Amino acid sequence: MNQYDVIIVGAGPGGIYSAWEMMRLDPSLKVAVFEKGHPLERRKCPIDGEKIKSCVNCKTCAIMSGFGGAGAFSDGKYNLTNDFGGTLYEYIGKKKAMELMEYVDQINTSHGGQGTKLYTTANTRFKKICLQNGLHLLDASVRHLGTDINYVVLKNLFAELENKVDFYFDTEVEHVSTDGSSYSLQTAAGTFTCRDCIISVGRSGSKWMETVCRDMDIATKSNRVDIGVRVELPAVVFSELTDELYESKIVYRTQNYEDLVRTFCMNPKGAVVAENTNGIVTVNGHSYENPDLQTNNTNFALLVAKHFTAPFKDSNGYGESIARLSNMLGGGIIVQRFGDLIRGRRSTQKRIDEGLVVPTLAASPGDLSLVLPKRIMDGLIEMIYALDKIAPGTASSDTLLYGVEVKFYNMEVSLDENLETAHKGLYIIGDGSGVTHSLSHASASGVYVARRIAAAAQ
Repeated sequence: MNQYDVIIVGAGPGGIYSAWEMMRLDPSLKVAVFEKGHPLERRKCPIDGEKIKSCVNCKTCAIMSGFGGAGAFSDGKYNLTNDFGGTLYEYIGKKKAMELMEYVDQINTSHGGQGTKLYTTANTRFKKICLQNGLHLLDASVRHLGTDINYVVLKNLFAELENKVDFYFDTEVEHVSTDGSSYSLQTAAGTFTCRDCIISVGRSGSKWMETVCRDMDIATKSNRVDIGVRVELPAVVFSELTDELYESKIVYRTQNYEDLVRTFCMNPKGAVVAENTNGIVTVNGHSYENPDLQTNNTNFALLVAKHFTAPFKDSNGYGESIARLSNMLGGGIIVQRFGDLIRGRRSTQKRIDEGLVVPTLAASPGDLSLVLPKRIMDGLIEMIYALDKIAPGTASSDTLLYGVEVKFYNMEVSLDENLETAHKGLYIIGDGSGVTHSLSHASASGVYVARRIAAAAQ
């Protein structure tokens, strides 16, 4: 009963689309999916903004883990591009990567995502406007499902899979080992074996992934960490960009240090949310397709990428230390008015309440300059003033900054062109590999490996 042809660790996008494609190509394969989080319908964060206003450190974070992974309650943006979102194309080629992302888009639009809009930055006038103001707008096509439609797509995919694949929810894989011909996975529910093993644990599985690589002698190299804040302002300020592009990935090179600052995860008429990664509370954002669920605000992240050289290797540890400092000072998420930051004073609840922007997340008023290093903070402030030139009002005193936002990237695992480790039959996909950093790239990597396994089984 505990023997399978294929075991997938993690039911995020990589694992889901891998299982779906394998069942499409070869329904005879015996496949199991292990997920430390809950089934989709049981995933609910207790924060309601009224009785519970901040993270209560659930044993398993419903926002980060469970069927659908950390992307389940995102705003469901699938960026179809090789310009950002990961380096999958370096392994499988740019043409194949784009084909797979477009294939994933077809799956989404045939499972509840039909009618959602595909935005594109091609031939937009904003490219010129950005360049004229020292900004660079990256090329991409973006399918926006919205948090609500994304949930529908995941629900429909699970309905197709639940009778074809064995799902083990609330079952964390504790250890992975191999005898050279098969793999053994130890869990609290027993030991399970398989011929092929696909690991797709996402960013939240970074610590666990490190132990697997160390125990199995799989080579890795340090990746970057992105640190910054989430900006919230009236939706009308960015409406010209969001109405046409929805998601605008804009990059700015700072004058003082020549660091790159970028916008990330733009949520028109969305809400700011908290998320818990390995006990650290950070900030993120969601948005909905249904107008009844939309707000009057738009939010997006501003992030500075930090790459480290020898002798320092623990980029995630650096990001964690900053996030922990924020949690220590604010008891969770800190919020500050941009005007207070510029004036060198902490925000108070009175100043927040008197401001023109009504927060969508209950956070502790504070001073982000006590948390973020000066170099990063200087870059974020420069970027806000640069964005103010193309979206006047961005640098308003009442613009809200939530901190901190940290994007942890798994160390990059040594993989071949098949996304296979040095151990034959052990594949590492999705954001847990350090290769992908987005829903579309992670999903595409799952399809890619599924096709290879199904072909080998014929």
